[in-house]
Amino acid sequence: MNQLPIFVNLQGRKILLLGRGEMADAKKRLYERAGAIITDDETADGLTLAVVALEDDDEAIAAATRLKARGLLVNAVDRSALCDYTTPAIIDRDPVLIAIGTGGASAGLAKALRQRLEQILPVSLGTLATGLLAARERIRKIWPEAAARRKAIDSVLDPGAPLDVLADHGLEDLEAWLDQPQGETGSQVIDWELTSTDPDDLTLRQARWLGQADQIFASEDVPDAVLDRARADAERFALTLWDERPIEGLTLRIRMTK
Repeated sequence: MNQLPIFVNLQGRKILLLGRGEMADAKKRLYERAGAIITDDETADGLTLAVVALEDDDEAIAAATRLKARGLLVNAVDRSALCDYTTPAIIDRDPVLIAIGTGGASAGLAKALRQRLEQILPVSLGTLATGLLAARERIRKIWPEAAARRKAIDSVLDPGAPLDVLADHGLEDLEAWLDQPQGETGSQVIDWELTSTDPDDLTLRQARWLGQADQIFASEDVPDAVLDRARADAERFALTLWDERPIEGLTLRIRMTK
């Protein structure tokens, strides 16, 4: 991963945009959608980011160099080598945003992926997110313990579950779940023999296990590239510690196939 994807709050912030024409207009529309204030005045105070959408290569290089010297992060349109950051292809299910980036390698590839995913993700995804936010305190009362709360939410959002994220849902579905919550589940251990060191060979089920696991015990030959697909807050242990640690929640025991 050579870039860190982040979501930046640009509401009311000033963005410098240099250039005219189709490229500049597209960037202007994108940043204004995020609530930014667009200016072409390089001397303006309080600039947050800079976008260079100049057609001439020499002018673009000179502008990017000049702006970087001022400490601004620069996006140079169609010139990935000059970019401090890139803007992704975006799927907007407000408040859910899904960003697809290629590190500047191919905007066309990012666009194609966005179009494919647009067909899969339901329009109601934003409604579900808004409903979960509104019900946050209610959910906390039903599951006071953080671990139990996380398991309950993970379970109800699973494929085929009452709030499957890839199915259309209304707020009535959320209410039905909260009226009859599934409750806590006990600890579960999944023994898994990994057959490939390539994380792209993971099945959907295996990827889901990694995304939900509370604890992971892995043999030393399990590659980091696979373990990096796990939840960031999952506890990780060497498999040799299996008998020394208490088992809590969903636990994976991973070995490489011999």
